[in-house]
Amino acid sequence: MARVPQTDISSGDQQTRMVEKPSSGELFGVPYNFERPKLSRMLSSYWQPGEGMLVEKPFGIGYTLNLANWRSWIVLAITGALLWHQQQEEGVGEEAEETEAVEVVVDD
Repeated sequence: MARVPQTDISSGDQQTRMVEKPSSGELFGVPYNFERPKLSRMLSSYWQPGEGMLVEKPFGIGYTLNLANWRSWIVLAITGALLWHQQQEEGVGEEAEETEAVEVVVDD
């Protein structure tokens, strides 16, 4: 856990004591977890049968998809299809730019 020195000036002498900050919790309703990640915790957080589509991230801030929930797989499939479709459109646009002829008019 992170320790931050804190000065107590109310007693007249300056005493330095260490304050422990929590490495996991909630801030404005959003979960955070900065504990050292372990493989078992990483795997168990992405696969939680009986939980909703979103679960707390094993490391970092916010939520992640619960792969034990069928709705998460639909979200992943739609996201993958949209990314594939976007890449296909970019490829077609590049080919059209290469084959177009450009007319240059020079006035003397």
